[in-house]
Order: sequence, then C-alpha cells, then structure tokens
Amino acid sequence: MTATAFLAPVLGLIIWTLLIWVLMYARRIPAMQAAKIDPDSAKSPDGAWKDQLPLSVQASAHNYNHLLEQPTIFYALMFYITLTAQMSMPIFYVAWGYVALRVIHSIIQVSSGKVMLRFTVFTLSTLALMAMVVLTLL
Repeated sequence: MTATAFLAPVLGLIIWTLLIWVLMYARRIPAMQAAKIDPDSAKSPDGAWKDQLPLSVQASAHNYNHLLEQPTIFYALMFYITLTAQMSMPIFYVAWGYVALRVIHSIIQVSSGKVMLRFTVFTLSTLALMAMVVLTLL
C-alpha cells in the first residue's frame, strides 16, 4: 500500500473537520445576528454572549473543538506509522473505523446531542485509536 493510500483516512477526517467548521459558522453567524450580539463583545470564547446562543449553535462549536483535540493523536500516529514504514491493512481498516466513529460522534453532537450515545461512540473511537497503537507496537 502506498503512503498516499494509507493516509486517506487522515484526509477524510480533515475534510470532515472543515465541514463541521462550515456548519459552525453557518449556525453561529445567523444566531449571533438574531440575538444582536456585537462580534466585538465575543472576544472571550467563554463570554456571556454564548448564553444567548441556542444549544444547537453551541454544539457545532463544541464539536469543532473536539475534532481538534483527540484526533491530533490520530494524525500524529498515522504519520508516525507511515514514516516508520509500519503501514498495514489492519491499521488502515481501524483508521477508517476511527474516522467513521468520529463522524458519527459529530452527527450525534450537532443533532440530538444524546450524551450517553455520544459517550459510547467516543469510547469506541478511543478504543480504535488504542488498537492502532497496539497494532503498531506488534
């Protein structure tokens, strides 16, 4: 397998993250306008202005932040595996599984927001990431 093919899950998750960024602003800008929030008053990410936004708007921003947290381990691991020539089909499939689980996590968070369902999917994605590490060490 080529490095380009092996790193396709990385590109997939990057594309998904950028789509969530678009959703975040597609929800946030109209909501801020409707609530008459002055953008200059929103300097702090944890300011009082956030309380004026619906939960669905906040959920998109939270999910975008989540996609910039744990997936950084995924990105680093995928590049480590590629650079050390440890690419394998099992890791490739688990990597796509990780990406799929992160997409499902996002869909849950930006729609229903069901915490226990989202937590279950997050746990499964974390286990997939751990499995990738174990497969790399074998």
